[in-house]
Amino acid sequence: MVYQKKPWLKFYDPRVSENVSIEYDSLFDLLNQAANIHDERPALTFYGRSWSYKDTKMISEWFAASLYRIGLKKGDRLAIMLPNCPHYIFSLFAGFRLGGIAVQVNPMYVEREIEYVLNDSEAEYMVVFEDFYSRVKRVQPKTSLKRIIVVGFGGNRIQLSAGDIYFEDFLTHDNVIPDIPIDIHEDVAILQYTGGTTGVSKGVMLTHHNLLANIIQVCDFTYNAVDEKPENFKIVSVLPMFHVYGLSCNALSAIRIGCNQLILPRFDVNEVLDLVKREKPFQMTAVPTMIFAFNSHPDLEASNLGDIYYLSSGGAPLPVEQVRSFEKRVGVRLADGYGLSETAPSAISTPPFLPRKLGSVGIPLPGTEARIIIQTPEGIEDVPIGEAGELILRGPQVMKGYWKRPGDTEMVLKDGWLFTGDIAKMDEDGYFYILDRKKDIIIASGYNVYPREIEEVLYKHEAVEEAIVIGVPDSYRGETVKAFVKLKTGAVETPVSLIEFAKINLAPYKVPKEIEILNELPKSSVGKLLRRMLRKEEEKLQVLPL
Repeated sequence: MVYQKKPWLKFYDPRVSENVSIEYDSLFDLLNQAANIHDERPALTFYGRSWSYKDTKMISEWFAASLYRIGLKKGDRLAIMLPNCPHYIFSLFAGFRLGGIAVQVNPMYVEREIEYVLNDSEAEYMVVFEDFYSRVKRVQPKTSLKRIIVVGFGGNRIQLSAGDIYFEDFLTHDNVIPDIPIDIHEDVAILQYTGGTTGVSKGVMLTHHNLLANIIQVCDFTYNAVDEKPENFKIVSVLPMFHVYGLSCNALSAIRIGCNQLILPRFDVNEVLDLVKREKPFQMTAVPTMIFAFNSHPDLEASNLGDIYYLSSGGAPLPVEQVRSFEKRVGVRLADGYGLSETAPSAISTPPFLPRKLGSVGIPLPGTEARIIIQTPEGIEDVPIGEAGELILRGPQVMKGYWKRPGDTEMVLKDGWLFTGDIAKMDEDGYFYILDRKKDIIIASGYNVYPREIEEVLYKHEAVEEAIVIGVPDSYRGETVKAFVKLKTGAVETPVSLIEFAKINLAPYKVPKEIEILNELPKSSVGKLLRRMLRKEEEKLQVLPL
């Protein structure tokens, strides 16, 4: 088996190395070095209040000392259930300082999901926003959770149970902590729970090395080729920190490059546009549903989004028609990328120096190898350029494995390669194109049908805001195509008219046999449209008695 060379390297800017060199002893050392360099410069800004790099390090150390005082030791799990806020950063780095493992808990989780994550991770300590406190307390007796630290932003505190305490009251104003050795290659820093798209939610073990490598990869690709950084160096931090995409690509990368991150607890299109106009940030990272919201905004042309140096999207496929519409109205290039929780998360992207190809997610990051393969009885084989196959990845950002799941780990990690389960292709220049997840392929009358291709066609219709395509059982064809569509505000269309539109743009076997118009389509916590939710609903309908 001959491994393909890396044709994408010819596009690397001379200032970007093809390899990754890690200059930090741990993730806490990342903050320590940033504080030494940037000192009083603002690191975090949250609704009018700023914390300098010196402040951020000091508070993180105070919190680490407080956790150490109550018994948190190396390897213990510290669950964090917060919206985006400075306390998220303080909590993370306090855990990193002690060699603890941060457990990312989605603030939108219901009690059943909170209970699952706490029990699976065996977390004994937790930092939680006061609005979520009651949910956590109801499941606490069924978990190993023994200490809860509460974060609040208002003046009116809620009543806490005995033993629980507010962040400010818990904080010890000293940094008396012993030196704790960190093996960056082996010591897990974060447990990032997957969305469960391929089964039960699994804890992705990301080491200090995984995250440091990805932070450096992202920063080198994004900033090394910038000739001159602005004096007022700011980025928008609105992607959820409880997901590794927002955490690594925004929050932690911002600390490495010494900029001021403008933190918003959630995405509100008007609030973001007002912030961009007022603060004039250098960079912002989005997810496709944010782009959909921008495209639906009547005053998008009057926004200052066009002044942002580097605007990118990731976390889910970005429809080409949405890109075209956004760029036409704003006048700035919108870059796409690809990653997974298992790659901390970035693996492929479109850096500022790269000529863009619409529909492509770009080229592999420094130190990252990528292949398109098929599996045969003899092993794996690389497919010819331009043909579809499974994307596999290797690099320093690839996870250590799944928490307490050696069998699941062995299924996806083989000889250092991560088998992503995504169907992709690579062109002659080394640009990658994500076609679909392997399990989402529809086989209709023996033909492979990629849902994303049909979704792209539906997005071309001027009335369609969002679309999801799935396969449903068919007695004659095996499977057939069904689409779910959300229309733009004020649009009036029927399933029949949308099917007729699809017939003009697709081969007959790809045309949806049924289109259902819904008021909302299901989304994940980071705005990813969820096929699996609609597929489950369809499966339930298939087994209902007549």
